[in-house]
Amino acid sequence: EATLDLAERRRIRSAIRELQRQELERDEETLASKRFRPERSSHRQDDKENWPRSRRLEEEQQAALATLSEQLEAITSVEELTKLLRAAGEYEERKLIRAAIRKLRAEEIE
Repeated sequence: EATLDLAERRRIRSAIRELQRQELERDEETLASKRFRPERSSHRQDDKENWPRSRRLEEEQQAALATLSEQLEAITSVEELTKLLRAAGEYEERKLIRAAIRKLRAEEIE
């Protein structure tokens, strides 16, 4: 309802702001409780058991990519690189091969 008293309007606006602030705090608390729910213990145990295996696989993949990178440096034919690209299965391998092809083409242009 409309009121002409300025002091009363200030009190109303202040009360509205306080209610909005309290509502925001409740929403933040709700989000925080949902965001930081404890995980199931069996799931955490699976992660611990699989971590060394995934770490080892990642290291092996990095070593294989380093070897591939050295091999690509020795290849000077775009056709050979294109054949390798078609035979490659992993994204990272294809990425390295495409970079080598771009490098060779840039050298040919120069």
